[in-house]
This record gives sequence, structure tokens and C-alpha cells, in this order.
Amino acid sequence: MTQPKLGVLALQGAFREHRQRLEALGVTVKEVRLPADLHGLSGLILPGGESTTMARLMTDYALWRPVRDFYSRGGAIWGTCAGAILLARDIQGAPPQFGVQDSLSLMDIRVRRNAFGRQVDSFTAPLTVTGLKNPFPAVFIRAPVIESVGEGVEPLAQHEGQVVLARQGRLMASSFHPELTPDPRLHELFLALVDQTVLTGV
Repeated sequence: MTQPKLGVLALQGAFREHRQRLEALGVTVKEVRLPADLHGLSGLILPGGESTTMARLMTDYALWRPVRDFYSRGGAIWGTCAGAILLARDIQGAPPQFGVQDSLSLMDIRVRRNAFGRQVDSFTAPLTVTGLKNPFPAVFIRAPVIESVGEGVEPLAQHEGQVVLARQGRLMASSFHPELTPDPRLHELFLALVDQTVLTGV
């Protein structure tokens, strides 16, 4: 079977680190900046960064509908930190000057921006993750929290009683930055999700 090709949204944020993690696993990676870049992909990562800036750039580059269409055609998507905000159907805590923040509205979760504090409050914590044998070293930087999940959303990890990693079908969302640790296991978890999607023809 041909190995799936993955894309990383490369408008802003930690997309290079995601690319490096995937390439270290032998994955072919394409940086996505335009709708045409989605062609031929099986999975897409929305990286951490600044969610309002990323949302504005997605509007500027006309990416909202193509990314939704990519998902509708069977693509898998993983949003990390700001990327998780872009996936959510309900976003809390956006600055008043931005009004209602744009999102893909694909994942049935409610997230709250910057729930773990400012940049100076960044920290690393070991997480017990469903499907992983040992704790994962999660890096939290101005991280959102998943305040609630809808039916069909499976929480995979919590920090101090709050959901920080969840999965819904072909979607994953993490509050933290797995690309900032050398531990590849969450990227492998997403690859397994992509492989399952390809095999089932969803």
C-alpha cells in the first residue's frame, strides 16, 4: 500500500516543527498555503500559533471551504493548540475586538482560549494518554482547554481534570504542542488514524 502523504498548514506558527517530526518518521510532507496544496493528501495538521492570525490568513488565502471539503472527502485533520481552536464548533475567550472567531466548526468541542495562562505561564506536564504505555511530555504554551465534548468525541488525555486531547472520527485536537518534544508517539497516533481512514475508504 502506498504511504499516505500528509500536509501541514504553513501560514503561521510551529509548522516547521511538525514537518520535522513527520519526516523523522519517514513521512512525505507538503506545506499547505493554498487550496491546490491539499491535492493528494490523506491527512492535515493545523499547527500551534496564534489562532486569530491563522484564521485571518485562511480567509486571505481562501482556505476555509477547501479544508472543509478535504475533510468531507475523507481526509483526517489534527489541530494542535491554535489548530484545535480552528477545529472547534464553539470558541470561548476570544478578544472582544475580534467578535465571534472564525473556525472550521468540524469538531464537536467547546474550547477556551489561553485557559492555562500567558506565555510566561508555559509549562511541561506528563500526560496519561489512552493508547500510550508511558506518559507523554506535553508542552503547554498559552494553551486552550477543551471545556466540553459532544457525543461521539472521545477524550484521550486530561490535565488536572480538564480535557486536553480528544478524538472524533477522523479528527484529533490537542491543547498542547507535541511537535516541541522529541517524543513521536502522538504523531504516530495521528498516522494510525490516517492509515485507518485510507483503509476504510471513509
